[in-house]
Amino acid sequence: MTESLDPTDWAILVELQRDARISLSELGRRVSLSASATTERVRRLESLGVVTGYRAEVDLTKVGYPVLAVVRLKYPGNKHEPLHRLLRERSEILECLRTTGDDCYTLKVAAASMPHLEELVNELTEFGSTTTNLVYSQTQPYRGPQTPAKTL
Repeated sequence: MTESLDPTDWAILVELQRDARISLSELGRRVSLSASATTERVRRLESLGVVTGYRAEVDLTKVGYPVLAVVRLKYPGNKHEPLHRLLRERSEILECLRTTGDDCYTLKVAAASMPHLEELVNELTEFGSTTTNLVYSQTQPYRGPQTPAKTL
């Protein structure tokens, strides 16, 4: 896929990841394209599935979720649908990655309080053993890729 993305496409991706609400005319100015050419490029990136959506970044503390944690889950079974159902139902689970190694899943979880986090972790332990790490701060927020992937 990266072969079909040229430097202008990458410049568009970087700008959209910085500010998804940027107007197409301003985006065009920043990447040296006309508004119509920029619109075509963005639509193409969307149709290729490169740009999969737009969203707001929310300050978790300001919306009542000051506790952020990473929970690792060892899932002993092979019937994952009950866990997937919980992931859909519990909005406090912000992200879930299926991983290799000792743990099967790594979850990013936001909670209103320590008792709230404890309740959620207790619910997760029904699926396997957990390890929970509290997040002090986010030293590098998610930013998305900024340049093409380098292949060996």
